[in-house]
Amino acid sequence: MPFLDWFLYHSVAMWLLLQSFVLMAFCFHSATTFPKGCYPSTEDGFKTFRCSKAQLTVIPKDIPNDTNKLYLDYNQISFLPNDAFQHLPLLVELDLSHNVINRMEVGVFRGLSENLHSLDLSSNKLVSVNKDVFSALKAKANLSNNPWLCDCTLQQLVERVELVAGTSDGIVCDASARKEHIGKPFLQLIGDIDFCNIYKKTTDIAMLVTMFGWFAMVISYLIYYVRQNQEDARRHLEYLKSLPSKQKKSEESSTISTVV
Repeated sequence: MPFLDWFLYHSVAMWLLLQSFVLMAFCFHSATTFPKGCYPSTEDGFKTFRCSKAQLTVIPKDIPNDTNKLYLDYNQISFLPNDAFQHLPLLVELDLSHNVINRMEVGVFRGLSENLHSLDLSSNKLVSVNKDVFSALKAKANLSNNPWLCDCTLQQLVERVELVAGTSDGIVCDASARKEHIGKPFLQLIGDIDFCNIYKKTTDIAMLVTMFGWFAMVISYLIYYVRQNQEDARRHLEYLKSLPSKQKKSEESSTISTVV
């Protein structure tokens, strides 16, 4: 019996020790999977994951699936790939401001449900974004302080997206087909100008000019051809006049029969 008691006592102790090691390993693993500078917290009842100023160049992995607010601002992220946030269905706020984002794939926000209320893309390097990037989102977006190309694509984008109040004047033309638009707030311009119709009319005018050019070339060729034939006919008649009368009549008869 003493041996049995000793065995049971040490078995229980070893089991408890093993559980402790497993728990410590799990906790240590969880703590070290987050990128440097990133940490989870709870703020106003929302599960928050902060990676502000963490020197990130890509969207980090291992973000907790139950995250409600995600802060990736003040980093060096330049590209947002498809399904970058697909594993975060409970996200209500996403801050990507003050990065160097210059390209986003159409499916980047795929998987984010109607829970997402706020999307901050301000102070990046966005020049042109397809409106379909926001096709499944109902979040209010901040698109200010980007080097926008003011054209039909941007018009379609701002018509599709609900902008955060007070940020519309920050969408300024950094480039445009018309120099007078540069430096002006885009939403003020589209109050008077339909950029999509402008480019449609420009295309139509270009087609008309091209067709007119071809038509003019054809007419010019026909005029040249007729004048050249007239000149050849005149020279031939002058030649006939210079011939003796019999030969002239013979030539004239030959010419008439040839024409007939």
